[in-house]
Amino acid sequence: MPLLIGSQRLDVSLSAARIVQVHPELEVRAKALTSQPIHTFGPKGFLYVQQRELAVTTSNDSAISILGSDDATTCHIVVLRHTGSEATCLAHCDGSDTESEVADILYAVQSLSQNTKEGRLELHLIGGFIDKRRLSQKLSSQLLKAFDRQTDDIYLITFCVSELNDKEDKGIHLPIIYGIAVNVKTAEIFKANCQDRHPDEDLRSAYTFTGGTMLSIYDPKKEQLKIGPYSWIPFPNIDFWLEQEDEQILECFSTSPLAEPPHFVAHIRSTLRFLKENPQPTKSIFTDRKPRVYRKRVDGSWERVLTEMV
Repeated sequence: MPLLIGSQRLDVSLSAARIVQVHPELEVRAKALTSQPIHTFGPKGFLYVQQRELAVTTSNDSAISILGSDDATTCHIVVLRHTGSEATCLAHCDGSDTESEVADILYAVQSLSQNTKEGRLELHLIGGFIDKRRLSQKLSSQLLKAFDRQTDDIYLITFCVSELNDKEDKGIHLPIIYGIAVNVKTAEIFKANCQDRHPDEDLRSAYTFTGGTMLSIYDPKKEQLKIGPYSWIPFPNIDFWLEQEDEQILECFSTSPLAEPPHFVAHIRSTLRFLKENPQPTKSIFTDRKPRVYRKRVDGSWERVLTEMV
């Protein structure tokens, strides 16, 4: 069935600007979101989702109440929620394999909604801006078309992408929103700054950096975060890249160098150092070929769970 706005099928061939002309309620919601103050989220009850990751849970989760992600420039953050089961998925999509990622997002929500007779699927798309290479616009279109090809009715509620998430500062186009969080209890969506990116930030980044595909990182039934096991081919010329100036790192590893947040280069360097120290993660990290499993403490910190207990 099609992607819907109210009772109308969305014409996914249209640009973002044209879509909001046809459906002005989307622009109203986008402006309301971009005008929000930034909410800062610490570790308590919070689960951070990195690029090319998704996490899903329900309002019954006793450990996690907020899913969040940030640092999205040309990337898009996707939130899909079933209003009946209250299963909520947040994913950070970068256009690497949009078709399969959308299928994974839908499956994640449906797997927690199988016995739910009432409710509907509601979709929120946030991210991108007017970038010179038009990567944002391309991803916006890919996501719309991929969701439109699904067999279930999906209702587009929030559409704050590309042109609708753009601002200009001294002639430079930038995203208004870099980060989004969703409250899985209330379905509220916030303009977000995510302070807590644990656990295993460098390990998770290294997996994506070396070409890993999107993964679901959270088991809502056990209320556990599972990382890996990962493997990758040793990253070439690491010493060369670590010797480069910040400007060169920014230019070579970003899809939008002028729009990146201030910590982007430090993050890339940290990931490169991790890859240098762990060229073969099956020998240095996942020696038992089992995932690294964590559960959330009441204070918000993550506690490692012995795999024998999983």
